[in-house]
Amino acid sequence: MVVNLFAFTGVPTSPWWDYPGLEVWKFVNLGIFALLVMYFIKRPLSEAFRSRQEAIRRELAEAKQERDEALSKLAAVEERLRSLDSEVAMLQEQSRIQAQAERERIARETEKEMAMLREQAQREIERAGKVARHELLRFAAQQSVRHAEEIVRREMRPDDDARLIQMSVEQLGGKQN
Repeated sequence: MVVNLFAFTGVPTSPWWDYPGLEVWKFVNLGIFALLVMYFIKRPLSEAFRSRQEAIRRELAEAKQERDEALSKLAAVEERLRSLDSEVAMLQEQSRIQAQAERERIARETEKEMAMLREQAQREIERAGKVARHELLRFAAQQSVRHAEEIVRREMRPDDDARLIQMSVEQLGGKQN
């Protein structure tokens, strides 16, 4: 027996599963369709989801590997930057030492060159002194001879001249014997 709950209100009574717009058969139809769709699509969808999941895992692994490589490169660059200050300081110290050594080498070579120039100048001075002394001796000898000639000419008389000639002839004659 069906009890009509709406009998006292004057609304026609029909079972709840037959209510207009809310028929149960539509929901049953929708459920069967959804189950069929899920049955036929489940395997391809699960394979697609699984392959997509694997692709995402691979991409994540590659991204992690790339990140690790980038981090190691970054660490190497940072270490290089940290050591760069010490390298620059070391290069500056080496440059300073080399420059000091070069200054000292140039100073030694300059001293050697100056000593050689002094010795050469001393030799030139000595040679010029010898030449000047030789010239002075030659000039003094010429002046002495000229002065002696003047004295001889001034003080020589004809009888001294004859006596000198006689002495020269006797000396020459004595050597021939």
